[in-house]
Amino acid sequence: MIQRDFYLDRLIRNMWNGEIKVITGIRRCGKSVLLFDLFYEYLLAQGMEDDHIIRLELDQRRYYKFRNPITLCEYVEGIVAGSSEKFFLFVDEVQFTIKVKDEENGGIEVTIYDMLNELKSYKNLDVYVTGSNSRMLSKDIATEFRGRATQIHVYPLSFAEFYSYIGGDKRDALGNYMLYGGMPRIAALENEDDKKSYLTNLYDELYVKDIVERNRIEREDVLNAILDYVASQVGSLTNPTNISNALTSMRNERINSSLVSAYLSHTMDAFLIEMAKRYDVKGKTYFNYPNKYYYTDIGLRNARLNYRQFDPGHIMENLVYNELVRRGYSVDVGVIIERKHSKKVQREIDFVVNSGDRRIYIQSAYQMDTDKKENSELQSLKLTGDFFKKIVIRMDIPHNFYDANGFFHCNLIDFLLGDAELF
Repeated sequence: MIQRDFYLDRLIRNMWNGEIKVITGIRRCGKSVLLFDLFYEYLLAQGMEDDHIIRLELDQRRYYKFRNPITLCEYVEGIVAGSSEKFFLFVDEVQFTIKVKDEENGGIEVTIYDMLNELKSYKNLDVYVTGSNSRMLSKDIATEFRGRATQIHVYPLSFAEFYSYIGGDKRDALGNYMLYGGMPRIAALENEDDKKSYLTNLYDELYVKDIVERNRIEREDVLNAILDYVASQVGSLTNPTNISNALTSMRNERINSSLVSAYLSHTMDAFLIEMAKRYDVKGKTYFNYPNKYYYTDIGLRNARLNYRQFDPGHIMENLVYNELVRRGYSVDVGVIIERKHSKKVQREIDFVVNSGDRRIYIQSAYQMDTDKKENSELQSLKLTGDFFKKIVIRMDIPHNFYDANGFFHCNLIDFLLGDAELF
């Protein structure tokens, strides 16, 4: 079993904090394994008795009756009420619950959120739930749990987690990871055709159908066209209007930018893609558009394009972004305005990374094999006018070093494995 200590530690730190722990993330990224296997084994090792861990897997037939939230609540209350002993409640695939009328209280409509909030009031019960991302969204957590929930967002395997499982030559492992990504099942598959088939089926049969079903999408063909476009433009600046114009030209029909904007929002709610906003480093303001979009899992991005567009520079940038947000940093795309020959020129810093009151700037450079390429990558860092740390993450250097400008040049593998100190 692949260890997910980064997330397991977060679960352990938040035990008995008085809030519902909600585990979110793209489907098949390992949420259920984290809770029902890794955390469960931890509790047993700490001396918790098995019958004090109430586990309800709502996608399993024997637990179907608990899709009724009142039935679920009454069952749990029957175990914990009046007891002085401590209990844990795990509810998996909470999206399978239904809305019901509470006939004993005037027929008001009751949801799983109401019942979980009620169960949270028991001081001897610690509650944990997982849900398929397209149904258990961040906005649901903020509103339905009345601000009394701890969200633990799980990403696909980081390269460090992936490599700890497969081992071998690090560069070979990275090449595998850059092509097939970090969905946990991929690490266990050895045949390349099996990997490709798994990712393609996952995308088409799970993610797209989920988004269509939840949001009652009428133009699935447009949704697929948007996903194709974003996959092909990963790491490039764009906005709904640009995408709308591109699709209109390709499809010979008018695609409204508001429709594109709505569909993009649905894919982000489903944690399939993420958006990085542009930040004016000197003006200290955000631009409304254009922004950059990155795939949560690069293997899904490559599968979306049927592995026809393997551009290591953009893939590397996507991996760097994913690793930064996985570590919990706030990540923006930096913009520096340079005055050149009476004109204003916008220069880009790939990532402005914030952690509390600390900041670093990062450029993702697959290789800098010419003076022109080096000047292009480093010029924006030179223009910041501040003393925050500047980092260039590269694939073409055997070891890490500081250059004459004080910029830290870091090998990609060292960065992904956490062997290089950022802050």
